[in-house]
Amino acid sequence: MLRLFETFLETTPQLTLVLAIVLQSGRAEYYQWVGICTSFVGISWALLDYHRALRACLPSKPRLGLGSSVIYFLWNLLLLWPRVLAVALFSALFPRYVALHFLGLWLVLLLWVWLQGTDFMPGPCSEWLYRATVATILYFSWFNVAEGRTRGRATIHLAFLLSDSILLVATWLTHSTWLPSGNSLQLWLPVGGVCFLVGLALRLAYYRWLHPSCRWEPDQVDGARSLLTLEESQLPHNRRVAQLARTFFLTAKDEVASPVKGEVNGVL
Repeated sequence: MLRLFETFLETTPQLTLVLAIVLQSGRAEYYQWVGICTSFVGISWALLDYHRALRACLPSKPRLGLGSSVIYFLWNLLLLWPRVLAVALFSALFPRYVALHFLGLWLVLLLWVWLQGTDFMPGPCSEWLYRATVATILYFSWFNVAEGRTRGRATIHLAFLLSDSILLVATWLTHSTWLPSGNSLQLWLPVGGVCFLVGLALRLAYYRWLHPSCRWEPDQVDGARSLLTLEESQLPHNRRVAQLARTFFLTAKDEVASPVKGEVNGVL
């Protein structure tokens, strides 16, 4: 989780700034494009690595296969690119207002995270730091932080980011019809639109056929250990990571069968 937070807090703002500078100047060296592509791959890989780490905390879930990992990586990559492109276009045209835009949306997302009642950190200060970091991630990508049905919240977040990205691109269009490099918007915006549609299709396919849907519960052990109570037979665990894992993988069926808050145990 810490590696994911560090990646988003350090890499994503720098990636957006570099892409905005490239669009504003109208030219870029090969190493700059290599750095931009590497940053996109690194962020998407961090999301995949976080997903696999959460799954490793659930003994009842099999490890993510190669095909599922590829699809998960691709839809995150393809949905991240249009969002960063929209913000970079706005930053290239209005560099003084992008900070105000980020702050306004960040406060809205922070309020949304707070209303979901997160309780993953030991103290209130660290909890608010966690919420602030999650709000930063939500500015660019989806990140689940609450129990219950996630389909509705994910749809709201996707619609919110899509509307904001369209507004940023529309604002850019009303002030400029050509990129500084001379490349028409007929080249840039359709690429972003196609990436978004393909990423959305892969995301729907992943959650339709590849996302785990069985109940969250440890596998029962045959033999003498099965005679022990659940509390006596638990392995060492990390409460916050296990709760994040249960939150991330909770399905509609689990809302009735999920344990009471504070009684979550996971295995690292």
